[in-house]
Amino acid sequence: MASENPMASLQYEATCPICLGDFKDPVIIDCGHNFCRACIAQCWEGSSTAATCPQCRETVQQRNLRPNRQLANVLKIVKQLNLQVMKDAGGERVCVEHQEPLKLFCEEDQTPICLVCDRSRTHKAHTVVPIEEAAQEYKEKIQAHLKILRKEREKLLGFKVTGEEKFQEYLIQTQTERQKIVSEFQQLRQFLEEQERLLLAQLEKLDKEIGKIQNENITKFSEQISRLSELISELEGKCQKPASEFLQDFKSTLSRCEKGKFQQPVEISPELEKRLNDFAQKNIDVMETLRKFKDVLPSEVETRRGKSLGSYRPVDVTLDPDTAYPHLVLSENRKSVEWRSQHQDVPDCPKRFDCVTCVLGYEGFTSGRHYWEIDVGDGTNWGVGVARETVSRKGWITPMPEDGFWAVEECRGQYRALTSIEMPLSLSKSIRKIGIYLDYEGGRVAFYDLVREDPFFTFTAHFTEKIFPFFLVYSQLTVCPWGDLRMICLPLVSEL
Repeated sequence: MASENPMASLQYEATCPICLGDFKDPVIIDCGHNFCRACIAQCWEGSSTAATCPQCRETVQQRNLRPNRQLANVLKIVKQLNLQVMKDAGGERVCVEHQEPLKLFCEEDQTPICLVCDRSRTHKAHTVVPIEEAAQEYKEKIQAHLKILRKEREKLLGFKVTGEEKFQEYLIQTQTERQKIVSEFQQLRQFLEEQERLLLAQLEKLDKEIGKIQNENITKFSEQISRLSELISELEGKCQKPASEFLQDFKSTLSRCEKGKFQQPVEISPELEKRLNDFAQKNIDVMETLRKFKDVLPSEVETRRGKSLGSYRPVDVTLDPDTAYPHLVLSENRKSVEWRSQHQDVPDCPKRFDCVTCVLGYEGFTSGRHYWEIDVGDGTNWGVGVARETVSRKGWITPMPEDGFWAVEECRGQYRALTSIEMPLSLSKSIRKIGIYLDYEGGRVAFYDLVREDPFFTFTAHFTEKIFPFFLVYSQLTVCPWGDLRMICLPLVSEL
């Protein structure tokens, strides 16, 4: 047999006599025969320490099972030779165990098998189909998966391109914002240095004026002290003389005593004292403003610009007194408005609301993105938003988008959007501070609860004319101060 088919003989020698498969963990017994460890253990199960060899029937000791490492190494070589045989067979794969072509496919084990494997106990109860038929079926399945995967790849490639473009836009935007920040803070530094020089120059001027008065007083004091010292010495000497000599020229001596009385020093003029006190008070205001700005910058300004403002421009909104309903009283800086029962004597100009307690912001917008804040505090019955420049100001009006108003209101503890259809807003707690975002080109007006950092309503519209901040007031509200350091400090410093 070995001379006819050496490979078959080698495969025969590598086969366990019990399971007729390749040796698995081969062991050798006393008689010299080899078996799989599991096969011989199963064969001797229930026997005493002595048993017979399944092949030669010789009695052997069970405890004398020894691993056959040489045979295990031979098995590895046989498998390597089988692989070489498959390569030499012209590409047609053969069964490693039986050296037969792989003509069938086992559905259960999902593996190609040969005709001998099909007849074995391992695959006897399995579903087996011709390998070409199985290949065609699975190729169709793979093609279906490939179609889906290619679509997914195309979709991901599209996302990748779009994402890269978007991130490039973000990088450009961050670079632009970085340049803005550098430029703005450079201007702020220059402004602060300029104001510092101005304040110090004004202080130096006050120093010189005060120093001049002080030097004049010191000179006068010194002169008077010197004259008085001389007069005192003379009078002390005169008092030691006899009466006749002491009373000689007494009238002249007495006159000199009266002329030598102490004169009051020159005091700081009321005008200079007022300037000094005004400077001190204004300086306190400037320092307080700077401290507030420093305190707000890391938290509110940075947070809003970095997280929520995005490309929106913060606006320092002031109220337009020419639009205010006659019962509304504006603060001196036009940041706060309060309703009063007394009618104000104001001109009835075309811009003024005459029946509804409304007032508009002074600055209007025809493009861009803008942001401002309103503090309603504990006030009730208010409305805030935006309005067109051409809204009706005379007679009774109902603020709604159809009439050029986009606003929300609080009325008796209930919040709603001012629309033609009743639209209540579900808010768990009262609002104290509101942020308003106006995107003119995007046609959006969004309202943001600043305390809970939560947007609660958004209008969409198509703006075609100038848009103004809008306020409906039945108690009072305040436009939060918002602006750069120049806007905050310059009025204070320039008045000094």
